[in-house]
Amino acid sequence: MIESELKIFLNGSMVPAKEARVSVFDHGFLYGDGIFEGIRAYSGRIFKLDEHLDRLFDSAKSILLDIPYSREELTEAVCRTVRENELVDAYIRLVISRGPGDLGLDPSKCSNPSVIIIADEIALYPPEVYQRGLELAAVSTRRPATDVLNPAIKSLNYLNNILAKIEANLRGLPEVVLLNHQGYVVEGTADNIFIVRRGELVTPPTNAGILNGITRQVVIKLAQELGLICKEENITLHDLYTADECFLTGTAAEVIPAVACDGRTIGHGIGGPITLKVLQAFRDYSRSSGVSVYKSGVATV
Repeated sequence: MIESELKIFLNGSMVPAKEARVSVFDHGFLYGDGIFEGIRAYSGRIFKLDEHLDRLFDSAKSILLDIPYSREELTEAVCRTVRENELVDAYIRLVISRGPGDLGLDPSKCSNPSVIIIADEIALYPPEVYQRGLELAAVSTRRPATDVLNPAIKSLNYLNNILAKIEANLRGLPEVVLLNHQGYVVEGTADNIFIVRRGELVTPPTNAGILNGITRQVVIKLAQELGLICKEENITLHDLYTADECFLTGTAAEVIPAVACDGRTIGHGIGGPITLKVLQAFRDYSRSSGVSVYKSGVATV
C-alpha cells in the first residue's frame, strides 16, 4: 500500500501515516526502551494472535512496562488497524515504547507508554526464492548471552541484528547465520534455523540464546503431525555445512529453504523434500486459522 494511504493506530486513534508522530523524548526512540511483535494476517485472519500477545505481555512484565490496554482491547486494535486499511493479507507491527520522558535513562520518568500498530502488505522474498533457496554465511557478530540480554524479551533494541544485517549486505547476501559465545549456530538476523539430518529435524534449543519464534513453534508442531522427529540440540557450523537440508522460519519469511553456507552446498543445493513438505503444511495451516478481522464480537478501543 502507498504510505500516504496507510492508517496507523496511535494511542487509541487511527491517523494517516504522514500524521503519525511520537515525541523526540520517547524512550523508545532515545534508548530502544520498548517491545514489539511482528504478526501476520492471512485471508482475513490474524495468525497466532494469542501467542503473540502472550509474548508481548511477558516481555512487558519482564521490563516493568505497563501496557495501557487489556488483551481484548489490543486484539480489537490489531483487527481494527487491518480493517481500516482494507487488508486481507498483511504484516502487522505492534509496538509499545516506554513513552516520553526526559533525556536521562530513568524509565520511571516515562508515565505514558506509546502504543503503535502498523499494518501493511509485505513480500520479504520473491516467490522463486522459496524454490531456489537462500545462500547464507556465518558472521562475526555474536548473539548476546542470555545473562546479558535475554532473547525472550522481544525488545526494540535490535542493534545486534542490525550489525549482522550490515555484514550480510556487505557480502551481498539476503541472510546470515549468527553464533553464540560458545560458537554454536543460533539463528539468522530475523529467523530461526532448522536443519534436516538423516530424515530428522534439528533446531537450536531455547537455552542457546534464541528467540523462541512463533513460526518456529508452529513448525515443530506441524513436523510432529507429519510424523517427523524434531530435536532441539546445539548445532555447529559443521552440522550446518553437512546437513541434508536447511530452512529458516520467521513471521515475515514464513518457511524458506537455505541451500548454501560459507561456500558449502547444503544437500543438493535446492529446497529439499522435507523442507517443501513443511512449507506446504505451514501455508495450509496459517491460511485456515486465526482471529477473524471482519467479524464483530471483541472489545472496542
